[in-house]
Order: sequence, then C-alpha cells, then structure tokens
Amino acid sequence: MATVKHMDLDALTAAHRSEWERLDELAGRRRLSGAEADELVMRYRAASADLAELKTAAGRSPQADHLSLVLARARLRLTAGDGNLLRRIPQFFLDQLPAALYRVRWTTLAVAGAFVLVAALVALWISSDPALVATLGSDAQLSSYANDEFVAYYSDNPAAVFAGTVWTNNAWIAAQCVLFGITGIWPVSVVIQNAAGLGVAAAVMGSFDRLDVFFAYILPHGLLELTSVFVAAAAGLHVFWAWVAPGPRSRRESLAAAGRSLATVAVGLVFALALSGVVEAYVTPQPWPWPVKLVLGAMALGVFLAYMLVVGHRAARRGHTGDLDEDDIGQTELVAG
Repeated sequence: MATVKHMDLDALTAAHRSEWERLDELAGRRRLSGAEADELVMRYRAASADLAELKTAAGRSPQADHLSLVLARARLRLTAGDGNLLRRIPQFFLDQLPAALYRVRWTTLAVAGAFVLVAALVALWISSDPALVATLGSDAQLSSYANDEFVAYYSDNPAAVFAGTVWTNNAWIAAQCVLFGITGIWPVSVVIQNAAGLGVAAAVMGSFDRLDVFFAYILPHGLLELTSVFVAAAAGLHVFWAWVAPGPRSRRESLAAAGRSLATVAVGLVFALALSGVVEAYVTPQPWPWPVKLVLGAMALGVFLAYMLVVGHRAARRGHTGDLDEDDIGQTELVAG
C-alpha cells in the first residue's frame, strides 16, 4: 500500500470513512457484547495507525482532526472504569503537578523579589516619618497592636479552628490568582496588597521597637505561606501571558493549554497552604526560642521547594508540562470531517 505522502487525503478518507463511522458507532453504545468489544479494540488500533500516517504525511488537517475526535470518544469508552482514577492519582502528584510548579519557578522568584521590594519600601517610607505612622491610628491603638494584638492574633482561637480558617482563606486567595490570572491585574494586585500590608505592619512594630517580635511571628509560617502566594501569582501571570503571546498556537489553544496545566497549581497549593496553616497554628504561637520556630518553618518550605524543583525537574525531563497527555486532551478544535 502506498504511503499517505503519495495519496490524496480525500481518497484515504473515503476509503476508511465507513470504518471510522463504525468505530464511532461502537464507542457510542452503552453496552457491548464480547465480539463488539473486540471489534472496538481492533478498529481503534487500525484508526490510530491511520491517524499516525495522516499526521506524519500532512500534519494538521481536517481529516486528522475528525479522526482524532473519533479516537478520543473510543478511548473514553475503552478506558472508562473504576480503577482509572487510582492510576491517575500518582500520575498527577508525580508528573503533572510538580511539572506545572517547575514551569513557574523563575516567575515565582521574580514575584518574590517584587514582593520583598514593595514591602521594604512601604515599611521604610512609613517608619521614616512619625506623621505617617500617626495616620494609621492613635498612639494607644498602635501601642496595643504592637504590644498585644499582633501576638494575640495567633492564639486567640483554638489551634485547629485557626489552622482551618487561615488555610481556607489563603487557598481561596491562591485559587483567585490562578483563575483570574487571565486579567493580568488580579495576581499583581494580590501581591501588592499583601506586600503593602506586611510593610505597614513592620513599620508599626518597628516604631515600638518590636521588629524582633514581628519577624519571630511572621517568618515560621510566612516562608511557606508567602511562597505559595508567589507561586499562585506566577501561575496566573503565565495564564495571562499565554493569552497575550500565544506563539505558534492560536490564542484559544494557548490559553486552554495554560489553563489546563496551571490550574493544577491551585490544587497543589491547597496542600502547601494546609502545611503552612499547621505551622501557623501549632508552631508560630508557641513560646519556643525563635531559632527553633524558624527552623521548623524553613523545613516546611524546604519540603515544598524540593517537590517543586527536584521532583518538578525530573517530571519536566520526562517531557511533562503539567498539561494533560495528548491522548486525554483529544482534539482542541471541532472541524467538519
């Protein structure tokens, strides 16, 4: 049989259309007999070979798109089952999620640098002028905040309740950064607001010579908590950039690929922020020496960074990007076959 390079694509489609239609018909049935199940597998393999030849010879074409959609339906029929989820769970945590986190590593570093810069500038600006500090509240209010409220915040509620509250709040903020990242504004505003808030708190604590307390209570949980926010903002900005500069893909395809791969970041940050919440509730308020609390916070961050950079690098080397496999994506556009 001549290769597809020397055949007319329309002729090949006409020759195999009935076979593809039969495959599509079998895939659409709710129940299959033993013979029909065998036929489905046979026709799926044959159609997969047809698609490989079409793509090798002609690349993207309406015929290949149509056949890819038919194969996606058949694949779903063949692979649907109760055990499929169990197979995908380790794939998600060992391949897709770490690869997605690894993709945004440099953007995360840039966001972290911008955050520290904004927070430092706000803190220095306010603390340099007592009049600016006074605009934040009366001397009694600021003294109460610096000497009592700042520390009491971490122990006013039962640890389990406090951990759950900060976890859900931070996870929601991280999800917003990713989901609304296409705006390009939302992630930036979240980073700036949090940096400014931290800078104001540092200025107030510094005006009462309590900067040591500020860092002792912020850093243990803040190392991982803020890193998670940086990662979420970076993922959102990647979604935005996929829309602005799609490259060789169409804007819709580029945005869909970024959305699929980087939405996994929001899921992964749920676990990172849960760990951060545990540290904030059970480590930060403890009357332990600050080096002990800082080491525990650094260990939590180290676990996350090892997963992001080491496991993520290995997943990236295996060709993963955080997106679904091509077999799972199916065809990205519907065309007339």
